[in-house]
Amino acid sequence: MVAVETRLREISAVEQYSLATVAAGGKRLRPLLVFVAGLGSDAHLALSRAAAAVELIHSATLVHDDVLDDAPLRRGRRTVFAAAGRTAATATGDLLFSSAFAELAQNGAISQLRALSGASAALARGELMQRADAWRADVTLERYLQRCELKTARLFAAACELGALVGGGPPLGPFGHAVGLAFQLLDDVLDITGPTEQTGKRRGTDLLDGTVTLPLILARESSPELKALDLRAISGPADADRICSLIEATGAGEQARRRALDLVATAKRDLPGELPPRQREALELMADWLVERFA
Repeated sequence: MVAVETRLREISAVEQYSLATVAAGGKRLRPLLVFVAGLGSDAHLALSRAAAAVELIHSATLVHDDVLDDAPLRRGRRTVFAAAGRTAATATGDLLFSSAFAELAQNGAISQLRALSGASAALARGELMQRADAWRADVTLERYLQRCELKTARLFAAACELGALVGGGPPLGPFGHAVGLAFQLLDDVLDITGPTEQTGKRRGTDLLDGTVTLPLILARESSPELKALDLRAISGPADADRICSLIEATGAGEQARRRALDLVATAKRDLPGELPPRQREALELMADWLVERFA
């Protein structure tokens, strides 16, 4: 991971805003998944390139999301959009995307490029779907889950797939997909239940953005008031906080959390039987850690 961090800064150092984006840090979950999925391999350089490429794709999506959301802050810092404007931020995101594929191409494996390009296309489709769904309270559970799969789970799956491809082990894409989907569900629950000091943003930010997530979808099934809710009528942070409390009172947050925990349990249970014990344990610990972050 230290090598990946160094490589990320070297790649992004060609332009000040891409460097600032990478230097802002983050959880680096996806690079870590690459290494755990490739555990036991001696192809350290190839794994590092794959891990860096995955993180560059993730960073690019964050920059583009900030443009679409007119976001002033990201991880407590001014966004590229706020500091330099829409054009510079869009170009920065494009540069990070391009750099990811340039880095991965050095491994010389078309299967790896295919895995990352598929996830990148899915990310774009998921973002378009989320924009189409904005302010629509009638978003179905099936459509919400498809959106989560495209925007989050597919990149987690690609991280695990890349690690397995480099390491020569059994396919681990399905594991990454499941834990990635669980991660997004739990992140959406945290927007309803989590304190600002834990999430770094106000409770109900998704509601204010017009983004319908699983807790609201489930809560609408048992609450007439929430079923009749017009998202555009939410008047501000205080009103969003009140609606979050209504959602919590229905038990929808806990329902969503249980769904995520079931996904993680299934992912661990369905790990390939031929995995070495040390690698299986590492993958199981990784899955548990992803869940515990939201406890």
